[in-house]
Amino acid sequence: MMQPRTPWGGWVEVITGSMFSGKSEELIRRLRRAIIAKQRVQVFKPALDDRFTAAQVVSHSRWRLEAERVHKAAEILEKVDPRTEVVGIDEAQFFDEELVTICSHMADLGKRVIVAGLDMDFRGEPFGPMPKLLSIAEEVEKVHAICARCGAPASYTQRLTQAQEQVVVGAAEIYEARCRRCFEPGGPEAQPDLFPPEDDEG
Repeated sequence: MMQPRTPWGGWVEVITGSMFSGKSEELIRRLRRAIIAKQRVQVFKPALDDRFTAAQVVSHSRWRLEAERVHKAAEILEKVDPRTEVVGIDEAQFFDEELVTICSHMADLGKRVIVAGLDMDFRGEPFGPMPKLLSIAEEVEKVHAICARCGAPASYTQRLTQAQEQVVVGAAEIYEARCRRCFEPGGPEAQPDLFPPEDDEG
């Protein structure tokens, strides 16, 4: 992992994986280390993510760090103090595509930008700006959860309800982590019947 300070300027780090894989926890861990190192840190989260508390980044294991809520990516650039050295962004998949340009711009200004977000949605498809963020990042860490069905390493997010819109904010009551073998893209109701009952007529 890269060191907190370099003589050549900023960069982008992306922490990604499924739900319950520890993305926010790893984000908080890196930001806390920057704070201990006496660096100026600002943290941002999307306004729609109010699962635990509005003014903090909170992991599923209840690690917490103060954060500013923003409705769109452009607000991050408006709110970042020129003196800030490290910028943390949680739940990046909920932001618009402009987040990619903004993260790259902040890195060009010499800031360390640490982003956490889901790489895939409940259908197993790329989620929001995450694919491009993964491409421009100097460092990418993909973390894994534990499959709720079989206990294998999990990299997919299984939705447990019949809702089909891409963004449905929730936690363990709506989602669980699954491995490739146990994952059902789109949820159980969306799966085709691969073995339909035989027609007894004729």
